[in-house]
Parts: sequence; C-alpha cells; structure tokens
Amino acid sequence: MTRQPLHRRRPLTVLSLLLVVMAMALGPTPSSAAGTDWWDPTARPAPDSQINVTGEPFKGTDSQGEVRGFVDAHNHIMANEAFGGRLICGKPFSEAGVADALKDCPEHYPDGSLAIFDFITNGGDGKHDPDGWPTFKDWPAHDSLTHQQNYYAWVERAWRGGQRVLVNDLVTNGVICSVYPFKDRSCDEMTSIRLQAKLTYDMQDYIDAMYGGPGKGWFRIVTDSAQAREVAQQGKLAVVLGVETSEPFGCKQILDIAQCDKADIDAGLDELYDLGVRSMFLCHKFDNALCGVRFDEGGLGTAINVGQFLSTGTFWQTEKCTGPQHDNPIGGAAAPGAEKELPPGVDVPTYDEDAQCNKRGLTDLGEYAVRGLMKRKMMLEIDHMGVKATGRALDIFESESYPGVISSHSWMDLNWTERVYRLGGFIAQYMHGSEQFGAEAARTKALRDKYDVGYGYGTDMNGVGGWPAPRGADTSNPVRYPFRSTDGGAVLDRQTTGQRTWDINADGAAHYGLVPDWIEDIRLVAGQGVVDDLFRGAESYLDTWGASERHQAGVNLAKGAPASASSSESGIFTSYAPGRAVDGDRGTRWASDWSDDQWLRIDLGSTSTVRRVTLDWERAYAKSYRVEVSTNGTDWQSVWSTTAGDGGLDTARFSGVPTRHVRVHGLDRGTDWGYSLYEVGVHTS
Repeated sequence: MTRQPLHRRRPLTVLSLLLVVMAMALGPTPSSAAGTDWWDPTARPAPDSQINVTGEPFKGTDSQGEVRGFVDAHNHIMANEAFGGRLICGKPFSEAGVADALKDCPEHYPDGSLAIFDFITNGGDGKHDPDGWPTFKDWPAHDSLTHQQNYYAWVERAWRGGQRVLVNDLVTNGVICSVYPFKDRSCDEMTSIRLQAKLTYDMQDYIDAMYGGPGKGWFRIVTDSAQAREVAQQGKLAVVLGVETSEPFGCKQILDIAQCDKADIDAGLDELYDLGVRSMFLCHKFDNALCGVRFDEGGLGTAINVGQFLSTGTFWQTEKCTGPQHDNPIGGAAAPGAEKELPPGVDVPTYDEDAQCNKRGLTDLGEYAVRGLMKRKMMLEIDHMGVKATGRALDIFESESYPGVISSHSWMDLNWTERVYRLGGFIAQYMHGSEQFGAEAARTKALRDKYDVGYGYGTDMNGVGGWPAPRGADTSNPVRYPFRSTDGGAVLDRQTTGQRTWDINADGAAHYGLVPDWIEDIRLVAGQGVVDDLFRGAESYLDTWGASERHQAGVNLAKGAPASASSSESGIFTSYAPGRAVDGDRGTRWASDWSDDQWLRIDLGSTSTVRRVTLDWERAYAKSYRVEVSTNGTDWQSVWSTTAGDGGLDTARFSGVPTRHVRVHGLDRGTDWGYSLYEVGVHTS
C-alpha cells in the first residue's frame, strides 16, 4: 500500500485558532440551533461533523405492515474500548467534543511510527498523519484498521439514509490485549464488555441531550422486537446489543481442560441479558471450552493460531470434512511478528490441504450454552463457529424448531444457507465492495425468494477487517452526488467532517457515514433488486428475533413413557435399558446388541397427531433406519427414513400422523457397535 506524504504537525496555537474558525464556519451554537424538524437536534455541539442529508426520515410501515429499512447486523461502535483501549484510536462521541473524540492514539504521534497494529495488519511501516479533527488527512480510510469509523454523526447519516436496525456487537480479545504493548484498560473480556455496554447507553444519553432529554433522540437501544418495531415506526434507529468475544464467561480451555462450568455459563448469560444483550457468538477467534472456530486464512490465520497457542496451549487441529461445508484453509503464510512470541522450539504446525475442518466441534458445555440461549430467547451468531460446531448447533435448533440463528457477516459456509432460512433465521453479508456484494447476493437470491426474506449487511466497522476500496471516479457508472435515498425521501450529498469531504468513488467506504453511498454504489453495480432485498432486511431480522421470543418449548410426549427394545446391551455398572432413551437425561442412553435390525419402541399412552421425532445418537449410530408409527402397536407405518445417517442429532419431520406407538427401526449400523440413543423426543409440532 502506498501511503500519502506526511505533513508536519501544526503548533498548538495554530490548531486552537483553527478550531475557533471551524466552530464559526461549521456549527451553530446550542442557543441558535433550534429548528422545526423533529430529526434535527436543537443543541448539536459546535463545532461538529456535518450530516449532509436533507429530507425527513421515513416513518411507519409499508402497505403490508412491514418495517422498511436496512439492517446492519454486525458493527462495533465501542471497539475503541476493546483490546486494552488503544488498538482502535478515537471515540464515537465525547462530552468534550469532536476534537477530543476524533484524535489518534498518543503513541501514533508524531508520524505513526509506533502504530504497531497498523503495519502488522496492513503492511508498510504504519506511518501516517495522526491528526484527525479537523484535517483527517490519512484517516478514517477504507484501509485504515486502527481508527474510529463510528463517530455518532456518521452513524446518524446512515440512519438518515434509510437504516433502521443496527446490531452493536460488544467485542474484545484478551490475548490480543495482553500482547499489545499499549493499553489503559483491563484485558479481562467481561470487564471490557460491561464497559462497552455502559458506554453504548451513555451514547444514547449524549444524543438524547441534543434533542431535549431522555427518549427524544434517534439512537434507541432496544431489548425486544416489539420495542424495535416501535422505534422503526417512529423513523428512528433501533440498536441491538450483541457480544463477540473469544472466551465469554471466562470459558477458555487450557490444554483441552475447560476453565468454566455450567454455573459460570448461567451466571454469564444472565448478566449479559440484564445488560440488554440479545445475540452473541460462543466462540470468535480461538477454540474455547464451548466450541471450535472457523479458521482465518493466510498470515492473519497464522498470527491467530499463535494467539490460540498462547491462550490455550494448543494449536488448531484439523480433520477431513464429512460434508460439503468446510472451514477456511489455514494456509502456511508466515507471520513473523506473531511467531516470535512463541516459546523457543515451538513452531506453528503445517496442515494437510484435504483436511479443512476444525476437529473441535460443539462441546458439552457449548451445547449447554446453546440451550441456555434458547431458554432466554436469545439469538446465536454462528459466524466464526467451525462447521462441525455449526452443524451440531443447527441440529439442536432444528430439534426444538428454534429460529434464533444469525449469520451476520459472511463467516458462515454458504452451504448452510437453506438450513438457516428453513429454521427462520437471518443472514447478512459482510460489507464487501459492490461487485463482490452483488455476486454473493446473486448466489443466494433464489433461496431468499423461496423463503420470502430480506437481506442484511454486516459492516464490521471498527472490526479490523478492511472495507470497500474506491472503484474510481473515472468508472463508467460512478455514484453521482447528490443522490436520493432508497425510499426517495432524503437527498444525500458528499459527507464533510472538519476540512475533509469524502466521496465513495474516490475514497471507498472510509467510515460509517458512507454506508448510504455504498448502498447507492450497489444499486448502480448490482441492480435495484439487491437494494430492494436489503430494504426488507430490517423486517426479516425482526421476524427472526420476534419468533425467537415467542418460541415455546414443545412437549416431549416420549419423556417418561414406557419403552421396549429388540435388545439391550448388558453393563456391569451401567444400565442401557430402553427407558434410558426417554428419561430426559442426556447423560444416559439405550444401547442395542452389536447387530443390525434392532428397534426401540415407545408407547405414548394415548393417540396424538405426531409431526416430529428427534433422535440424539451416541457414537454407535444408525446409517440406515426408519421412524415408524402405529395406533395399535401391531400395524406399522413408515413416516421417515434415511440411508445416509451420520450420527449426531437427527430431526425427522413429516406430515401429522395419528400415533400412539413410535418405533425407531435400525437397519444398517454406522459402526461395528450396535445402535445407541441418548434421547428420543416425540412432538406434535
């Protein structure tokens, strides 16, 4: 990357004079800011960023009663407080004003020579002009990974451009914090999450104060889908809190030994819920006591693998994938800056090209956490989970018909798309450039149409990921300023903050205020149809959330029912009797003799209309089996079968059938052992 030439740092007296001039030029004083339009604050700080949008934000729903507007399903407003507080420079707001909010980290002065994370992640020497306000010569920029992109006024511009839902993922990583030399915050992940949650509420208060008091601003934190719908109908921005950390609740693992237990998970989930968090990742960059991750690639992947070793004492372990889904290839690119942190004699391992799946899946504690999320009506973020862990999590959700699954920024294998939509989940794509965004949207368009759902984007701003580069002002179809918002009610010109004006054609997606410009670029490159799907995104996200809140655990008709079997394995100290598969305890199981053509039969006691049977297989699973039903125990009807069973948690769905007796009939074993089931569930819905 070629860096722009540096300027010399201005003397403080010159900067002070410049701020006075900018105050007179850019912003009204609080006493003179009163207006008649509800969307304009009566007391915006001066000086401050411009919004460069005219027109009233749209309110209400469409003719079908659906919320209109875009959803950003993955953003990190408060990431400047993560990783020890000095990795992302600048703040989204400051009571002391824009000059205090949008300034660089102290160690970046005078020329960025100590911007270590800049040159680790982005190459070059990290040097840049550190001055933010008012010149913004080198940042924010689409390829600057260490500078604030979520200043509140830039978020305001995105809202004015049509966004109605924003998920603020509270994020950090304790290992990155511990190895980064500059910090002024604790590296404890939960301590950082608490602080970021508090500051998000503080930002709401800060914006409210501009509009006359509590509840009057456009930035509204919501804790249920009904609140979010009400906020969107008012024409405001509904803000949902999520969590993305590598070791939530202290659930790291050291040498494969969990450092947390079920009580820690319950306490952690309860605390997050009380903070207002409604969605979360169970693992992020490192394998932990809950699940294995989806790998990063190239040099970054090597660096993160080093971090995994420093945190857990183990490197990633791979195996051949069992289905079409796969994790990202780790690759063998060097990361010298990270590898030097390894102990003498320890090297990052090499990996077979045909083994791209993380050997570590969803652990027993991870399953407990997944069920804990369901119990609290929270949504699970499956991006960053390895495919083995994701598959098991989806199995659990399917067994309970729970819709609360989110893929928020393109870290899910696209082969999972239909399973997510079938459950009622929601999918958003990372903030790719318009060409790539359009191509990925096209690949999943048929499924969106099939399930009649909208689409989302995950900007991941402040997330150290990189954002769309400029297509160039000389392209044949540039964004032409001013342009109209998707709803047609707002007009957006180039965005100006201080002395800098950004243009999506020349600057790319440098900060959050350029999200509407990026959407206009998508319209020009990928077509109106993609934007129309995005404009339905808020409604679809809220549908998933609302369905999760309304979900009721189905009654398991099999629990405690009399059970019999063709055979049962004998055990000296442990019983493998048929009743063990219907006792409600996932720690017990029925096991048959070691031969084919075995069955387990359950008497429900009375006839009900059955539509779903769930089977949680132990390692001794059936490759080929049938689910059979009967009203009298004599005449049997096959309602579901497979010849490609692979163990795990299966959900057999079929049209409602009057049933008193259910029989699981194993025909062909998947192992040399018999057939073994932890639990069988029978459901009417």
